[in-house]
Amino acid sequence: MRHSPPGRLRAPALAAALLLAVSGALANLGASPAHAQAEHQIYVSPSGSDSAAGTAAQPLRTLPEAQRRARQAAASGDGDVEVTLLDGTYRLTSPLRFDAADSGRNGHTVTWRAADGADPVVTGAQAVTGWVLDDAATGIYRADVGTGFDTRQLYVNGVLAKRAEMSLSPSDIQLTASGFTVRNSNLNWLSTLPDQRRIELRANLTWTTRITPVDSISGTTVTMRQPAWNNNTWGWDTIQSPFVGPRFYLANAKRFLDQGGEWYLDAAAGRLYYKPLAGQNMANTSVEMPRLQSLVHVGGTYDQPVHDLRFEGLTFTGTSWLHPNSADGYANQQTGTFMTGAQTHRPADAFTSCARGCRGFEGSRNGWSQTPGAVQVSAADRITFEGNTFVNLGSIALGIGNDANAHGSGVGLGAHDIQVLGNTFTESAGGAVAVGGVRPDSHHPSDPRMVNRDIRIGNNSIYSTALDYLDNDAILATYATRLTIDHNYIADMPYSGIGVGYGWGANDPGGSQEYIDRGLYDFQPIYSTPTTLTDVHIVGNHLVDTVNTLWDAGCIYTLSAQPNSTIRGNFCDRTGQLGMYFDEGSRYIAATGNVMMNTAGQWAHANIAGGHNTGNLTLTGNYSTSSQITGIPHGQRGNTVQNNTVFSTGSIPAGAAAIMEAAGPQDDTPSPTSGALRGTASNRCLDVPNQSTTNGTQVQIYDCWNGANQQWTYSAAGELSVYTGASRKCLDASGAGTANGTAAIIWSCHGGTNQKWDLRPDGSIVNRQSGLCLDVSGASTANGALVHLWSCHGGANQRWTLA
Repeated sequence: MRHSPPGRLRAPALAAALLLAVSGALANLGASPAHAQAEHQIYVSPSGSDSAAGTAAQPLRTLPEAQRRARQAAASGDGDVEVTLLDGTYRLTSPLRFDAADSGRNGHTVTWRAADGADPVVTGAQAVTGWVLDDAATGIYRADVGTGFDTRQLYVNGVLAKRAEMSLSPSDIQLTASGFTVRNSNLNWLSTLPDQRRIELRANLTWTTRITPVDSISGTTVTMRQPAWNNNTWGWDTIQSPFVGPRFYLANAKRFLDQGGEWYLDAAAGRLYYKPLAGQNMANTSVEMPRLQSLVHVGGTYDQPVHDLRFEGLTFTGTSWLHPNSADGYANQQTGTFMTGAQTHRPADAFTSCARGCRGFEGSRNGWSQTPGAVQVSAADRITFEGNTFVNLGSIALGIGNDANAHGSGVGLGAHDIQVLGNTFTESAGGAVAVGGVRPDSHHPSDPRMVNRDIRIGNNSIYSTALDYLDNDAILATYATRLTIDHNYIADMPYSGIGVGYGWGANDPGGSQEYIDRGLYDFQPIYSTPTTLTDVHIVGNHLVDTVNTLWDAGCIYTLSAQPNSTIRGNFCDRTGQLGMYFDEGSRYIAATGNVMMNTAGQWAHANIAGGHNTGNLTLTGNYSTSSQITGIPHGQRGNTVQNNTVFSTGSIPAGAAAIMEAAGPQDDTPSPTSGALRGTASNRCLDVPNQSTTNGTQVQIYDCWNGANQQWTYSAAGELSVYTGASRKCLDASGAGTANGTAAIIWSCHGGTNQKWDLRPDGSIVNRQSGLCLDVSGASTANGALVHLWSCHGGANQRWTLA
């Protein structure tokens, strides 16, 4: 049975939840279970001493010293080694680098874990204190933070704060081959801005987020930095010719600092500026400013891989990836890949001739780079991450077997027997997990040890992330052999929830007619052997509210041939475009027993335009609320499409309900689905006054007594119902209201989104239509206090226990 998943987190509720995570109290999500003691035990605490014995009573102080002693213990090869982190915050000045010397020997394991009941935080950030009011008129505060560094992210009360920015209408500017001309005379003041080379243009397009730094502003002429501008204005989904959008923003000037929650760093002066949100007091507000680009590098060499290493119960936080600040900007191509450097095959007139593809652009593909993870794994065997929290990170949280350019070790790929189990990923700039590379060695390796294989990503909770790099998937896997992505909860994602495959079918045996026509094979061979992408299984995942910002994406998205692969038992609810999207070259995939509910577009679609080889798809026994399916004709292109069921949300078939119930994270102790809802603040229960069954009755809190009017059942569809049989009623946002103060009432169940609720791990109950929390009015704890909807803030009057 799946856990009750976390719902969509929105500030200020998100701030409260994440502040708890960073301070080490997020419902013990990262706490390690009780376990047998290892032969070698090393303890570390921020209040310890590196000259101490390293025992629980006399812990070490720093992680590097703990690593040094763990290496010595592991080298003996006579037992397991545990490095136990006691409560506290461990601030790194450089990434922790694990290589072969950190490995377990002779069948033993080295484990870095949280002490039982502890929530240690490993961070690359510094705490910012000493705030003073800078400008009373604007309410902006400042703090001195030192010089010699930069950051693209700032985390305030656990929330990713927004860099100072202003939006630009496409009509405000005229794009040119060197930048743009300001057409709106109300913006002529831009030329007076100082530090112009720190300003950047961000463009959110169809499937890409593109960033280009400014070089100079003279009068109405804005010249952009090279090669970033050239690389962002040729190919596909370019700044000047997107398929959807564009949405433009200028960012990173103090003049843009005009909204609560925004910040600006004067790097030269070492001064940070911040405009507080309403109600924020800078004397007791937690502000964390990253100083590192990454935290942990797990990587050896192909001859000497790092192996038998575990990380359990830790919180990884506080990084900022700085490459987009460079002259390269972020010339995004798709899902975290980007172009760097001057391009040899770019024609002089590319701004016009290559705005939507050209032969020269095809010559760039094999040189694309990948966004590095804050935590990185490559050239590694038998590595496990279990029960950790990845939060407030400046890029993809966890990179596994990416290309060498995305690894601090300088060695990419070669990730074997990797397990990512029961972790939480949230509130970071990039996606959660990226597996595999995109360059030729990733799909046709020159050394068999490069193959990424035997990887499982299971039982994780991933939500409200990819906040800066909207093009990132929650989970991306490009090329891997024997990969399982199972029973994850994924919610509130701007792009695809799960994306598997890369190369658009062009690297599959025999190539692709589409890419013959485009000219790709003038720059690379047509391969005669399969890629390393095979035996992929996407099973039992629960995905909610995906593709909510960008386009040309799906709840589950695939590219290229994937022999012996399956998509089964997944539950996708509310996706902004497609349910299952089989894009260019997707082949040899069986999708069976999935539920696609509330998809904005087709429940399944395959891209068969042009000369793509998309086909050999089996879609059977699926359930969907949409009748639309395109590009997958039964009996053609090797496809089998049969025995799929269309249903309405008000009448869910038993088969679909069983799939929905089984989807998402699982453990040995199923969460309850029925019982009393007890308020944390009041210790009283959610109650229907006088055992009424009348539609419109507003619920209250009252002394718990196990009456039928206090017994609630949480369904797989997200309904909270009271009573049974003909008297059954659903908890309802009155009048489908979305405003603070909307009454929480009972009403006949009808399947509307105002009757759907998400039960979060922190105890909040969030209405899916409004995003508001179930709240006891006035934070009252008295019998008869009415219950309504209110903006989520994490208070005890918004937390409930179903038991």
